[in-house]
Amino acid sequence: MFKFNSRVIVSRSHFFHRSPKLITRSIGFTPKAENDLIHRLISILQSCNDPCLLPQGRQVHAQITLGGYGIDGPIGSKILGMYIFCGSILDAKNIFFRLDLGRCMVWNWMIRGFTLMGWFDFALLFYFKMLSVGTYPDKYTFPYVFKACNSLNAVSLGRWIHNMVSQMGLEMDMYVGSSLVKFYADNDHISDARHVFDKMSEKDVVLWNAMLHGYAKSGDIDIAFELLKEMRFTDIQLNSVAFVSILSLCASEGMLKYGSVIHGLVMKYGLELDPPVANTLLAMYAKCQCLSDTRKLFDMMPQTDLVAWNGMMAGYVQNGLMSEALNLFSEMISSGVKPDSFTFASLLPSVSEAASLKQGKEIHCYIIRSAIHVDVFLNSALIDLYFKCRKVDMASRIFKQSTYIDVVICTAMISGYVLHEMSSDALGIFRLLVHQRMRPTSVTLASVLPACAGLVALKLGKELHGNILKSGHEGSCFVSGALMDMYSKCGRLDLAHQVFRRTSRRDAILWNTMITNCAQNGTPENAIDLFRQMAMVGTNCDCVSISAALSACSNLPAAHYGKEIHGFMVRHAFNSDVFACSALVDFYAKCGSLDFAQRVFNMMPVKNEIRSLMKERGVQKTPGYSWIEINNATHMFVAADKNHTESAQIYHVLKILTFECEEKTMVPSFTIQCTNDL
Repeated sequence: MFKFNSRVIVSRSHFFHRSPKLITRSIGFTPKAENDLIHRLISILQSCNDPCLLPQGRQVHAQITLGGYGIDGPIGSKILGMYIFCGSILDAKNIFFRLDLGRCMVWNWMIRGFTLMGWFDFALLFYFKMLSVGTYPDKYTFPYVFKACNSLNAVSLGRWIHNMVSQMGLEMDMYVGSSLVKFYADNDHISDARHVFDKMSEKDVVLWNAMLHGYAKSGDIDIAFELLKEMRFTDIQLNSVAFVSILSLCASEGMLKYGSVIHGLVMKYGLELDPPVANTLLAMYAKCQCLSDTRKLFDMMPQTDLVAWNGMMAGYVQNGLMSEALNLFSEMISSGVKPDSFTFASLLPSVSEAASLKQGKEIHCYIIRSAIHVDVFLNSALIDLYFKCRKVDMASRIFKQSTYIDVVICTAMISGYVLHEMSSDALGIFRLLVHQRMRPTSVTLASVLPACAGLVALKLGKELHGNILKSGHEGSCFVSGALMDMYSKCGRLDLAHQVFRRTSRRDAILWNTMITNCAQNGTPENAIDLFRQMAMVGTNCDCVSISAALSACSNLPAAHYGKEIHGFMVRHAFNSDVFACSALVDFYAKCGSLDFAQRVFNMMPVKNEIRSLMKERGVQKTPGYSWIEINNATHMFVAADKNHTESAQIYHVLKILTFECEEKTMVPSFTIQCTNDL
């Protein structure tokens, strides 16, 4: 008997994947001891725990049924587990209702299966059904229940289940504790995650990594670093998961100083050649604009896999080195590495930024010819390409032909429509997104808000603001900036100020947005006051900040504020910045001090390059339009416009009015009054 058992196990380990027929031959043998037979059947069932082996698993199940063996015992749960591992949730469900539902393990398999399949609502439904029949969960139940709550953003329900965990005395279990920490951290409740973490008497590497990942996700670089130090002083061995989490944070925040220290630790632990760590280091150096270090690291890798090629290519694109990205793609093809959808999703932005329709179409054709799997990210990149190349019809066609539509591709369409000032179409896509019960991300909300501003749809903008508050996205600088811009363009600067004050983490972009809004709404005092506050709190002012503040001062009553900013520019070495100096020239010119404007222009070190740079980049001033409503009809025009259907009559009347002005010596003056002190 022992020899037969050994033969089955050996055949499972070494020959099963090549010759699954051994299963049926083994089962055909009838042993004397039933326990040994069950042991062999379980061993064979475990060999089928792979989606590719579902037919063989069904064959084993059929042999068990034909042999007259019941499924109430351990063999029944193994059959159920086999179907779960094979991804056949319907087969699992048919088995489930024939098993003893008083056993917790049976329910755990179904909850796990629904969670792995992404059917999170069914996972929670089975959890509550389990409670209703009087079966109590165990420590293996809750990790998948919390994962389902996490995926559905059901924070309140998760807290309720957490209370049940505490009452059952399972909160101190590391398996449950790790899932709780991850649940709270992923839902931006980092203090609750830390509370659970601190209560744990024993902490394994999974728990430490979950807490570290939470701080990395929330952007708390200092606390994450302190936690990493604590972890080093324990018996826990740092692994690649910990380094990937904190390096990802350094990359997203552009923290080169911290990232370099972590790189040293990585080398100390001998993980610099570990593929996930090496690829995260690539991304970190690329996002910190250290392309030379990125390339050195890339060249030092003994084996550059597809992820490394994609990371290097994305680094070039993020830093505006479009030709280098295209050259690297050619190098990648020459080396025999086959690109995937992520490769093209990384490469296409280089073509989009250059608005090169020809190159974009060539890449699109390559994708079709090579039968590359087109996922939502690649579809989004293609949509972005065609929008930026002004091919709205092509972008819309790709969207309509997409087999799967999610929030990523909807966001790309919204951004594209907003780019082309098609606000109604952008809002239509957003309504589709809501109707399909997709959860908009912060990027989605920041993209759709300009559509409300474009239509001056204050009511709809307020409704979106309510949605943002409910979903907890107002803390995002992107969303806050878009909200401020929307309220400002709808004439509610007071509401824009409220959003600005409620945002705790304000970056330079947020400050610049608020200063610009004040300037555009004719409140120069508020703009200058914000500019001063920005400098006082330590946020680095840039050329955009200076340009926005100077635009607020471009009238005589606020001219003295402009002089103050000019002094700030001199003290902080902005007097050599082209864009800041251009704004200063514009300020002096609009205030009538042409001598000062000429003097500033003459002092600009690169004045001869400005016109050629503008021509090279295709910079053009968008003409300012004016609207007038007469008899419920809106008429739009620009200076010297002759596109109106009644332009001949309009200019005839204008000529008569000009003649009458001259007759009465009422010649309009177009001179600008200057002040002596400028």
